[in-house]
Amino acid sequence: MPKIQPLTEDQAEAQAVNAMQQAQQAFGFVPNLIGVMAHAPGLAEAYMSVASLFADSSLSAEEQLVVLASASRSNECQYCLAAHSAGASMQKLDSDIIESIRNDRPISNSKLQALREFTTAMTENRAWLDEAQQQAFLDAGYSTRQMLEVILGITQKTLSNYTNHIAATELDEPLQGFAWQPPA
Repeated sequence: MPKIQPLTEDQAEAQAVNAMQQAQQAFGFVPNLIGVMAHAPGLAEAYMSVASLFADSSLSAEEQLVVLASASRSNECQYCLAAHSAGASMQKLDSDIIESIRNDRPISNSKLQALREFTTAMTENRAWLDEAQQQAFLDAGYSTRQMLEVILGITQKTLSNYTNHIAATELDEPLQGFAWQPPA
């Protein structure tokens, strides 16, 4: 599989540099993912914009983690699952959540498990869910707004998961301790 090397700010077009600077502010470094996306400045900018919009959604930080990690797990994105594991650790979120997703175990919180199941079904079925699947999500205590916000989170992950699959993006040093491999 071909690799796409990340660009530096010196190599990137102005539009991509803006996204790289946003990433630097948000994460304290420019992740290799953003450096790879910089080859297509609109992709880098779109990713950072969608990430910001999703961060401002009505879903809590833990719920956002469930959506992002579940979509990445479904898409077997090693880079993103490592990144979300590191992010969960830095935010001091319940480690059971990310470990359950990484290891394909149920999340002990039933509402978060319903969110995980909904996100996974949305990702794996390309959003072709029957009424029972949609109703189970609503019955767990989520709203129509949040149903649509899950789509926003999946969109963010589609941009990054697909980029990482094509680029074989290398894990950044801060993510090394959170590496994940899909089960054989």
